[in-house]
Amino acid sequence: MYTPIDDFLKNYAQSGIIRAHMPGHKGLYPYDITEICGADDLFSACGIIARSEQKATEMFGSYKTVYSCEGSTLCIQTMLAVLAEVCGRKVIAARNCHRAFLNAAALLDLDVHWLYPEYSDSYLSGRITPLSVRNALESCPDTDFVYITTPDYLGKLTALDEIADICHAHGAKLAVDNAHGAYLRFIYENGTPLHPLFHGADIVCDSAHKTLPVLTGGAYLHIADKTLECCDGYIKQMMSVFGSSSPSYMIMQSLDKVDPAVCEEYFKKMQQCSCRAKEIISTKYAVEDTECGKITINAARSGCDGDQLADRLREKGAECEYSDHTHVVLMITGLSPENIEKLTDILMDIDITNESNDRISPVFTPYIHERAMSVRDAFMAKSEIISVDDALGRVCAKPVTMCPPGVALIVGGEFFCKEDIFFLKNYGNLTANVVK
Repeated sequence: MYTPIDDFLKNYAQSGIIRAHMPGHKGLYPYDITEICGADDLFSACGIIARSEQKATEMFGSYKTVYSCEGSTLCIQTMLAVLAEVCGRKVIAARNCHRAFLNAAALLDLDVHWLYPEYSDSYLSGRITPLSVRNALESCPDTDFVYITTPDYLGKLTALDEIADICHAHGAKLAVDNAHGAYLRFIYENGTPLHPLFHGADIVCDSAHKTLPVLTGGAYLHIADKTLECCDGYIKQMMSVFGSSSPSYMIMQSLDKVDPAVCEEYFKKMQQCSCRAKEIISTKYAVEDTECGKITINAARSGCDGDQLADRLREKGAECEYSDHTHVVLMITGLSPENIEKLTDILMDIDITNESNDRISPVFTPYIHERAMSVRDAFMAKSEIISVDDALGRVCAKPVTMCPPGVALIVGGEFFCKEDIFFLKNYGNLTANVVK
């Protein structure tokens, strides 16, 4: 397999050259280098990085795919900046977005209008339908782009084809936070990959490190609509505004080494293992209908507490991605078939008959917040941190989130209501940042 970054780093590490350059460890980590001669430059790539990114472009079938060494956060910042500049600042965003969107919206002064999913058991996850997108666009004319997170944090997928058609018919671009779905390039339904690039999205970010064999921080920004690259190098120029001028070559090396043939073979097997595991586990637990790379257990509907179930898993040698009182999320992308089977056995061996879940209702009732000011004005306002018990009627300054999952129950500029206080306390958030 052609790996220009990996080849360069290995050759340099073996050369024995005196490293009279950054970084200061001077080769203690032999593949960790800076932009020396021949190493190219991520934000103005024309050599080994450009060639590696072209490989990724071909693998995903995009107009252009570029690397990020700062996760999907940098990709989200970049794509929002590009959309704001090329299309405009008016956005309809699904409410269960990551806080990276909120922070970037504040910095870029986006005019954000919320699309509330059809929630079921958690504010982290909900169903987004073509009809809801159509209604949102008709009630908010002249929207420049729509922003959707899929898969969401609990693993729910949004069918995008019809939504993309609706967006484009209304003159809006479709931006997708696919942070948890890079591997969907290798998962097929009716012969087509499930990745958003194959279902009408105009610009997409992937956290490669979440589901592919890539170091933490490795991510892709995919541009499908070439009109968003208004001049050569524009995407990278915008990315450099937010990103470090010293990106990690070890992260880029791991992106460079992603082998599509290996991924195709592995994810075909993993999908089969996932189906078998969910079939077995569902005889004991309420298993959500999710992407194949996640096993999401609705603990509340299984008759137990999610955090307690996570503790039982930990005691038996398995660590989950996320837990709260109502859910446990297990990410199985990258696990061997043997470990998926072992994880299944552990879950089936746990006794949940003595567990209880009396801290929070299993059903999340959605409610609409009253807004006092824009996301940016709240973000930039003088603020103070207070007990969430004292937040009723105050204006949220910065979103209250845990990371993971990084999804905000209340957004900057909105008034705290009694439902916020109830749910925040039950999800473990005991303080709030409010406008003075």
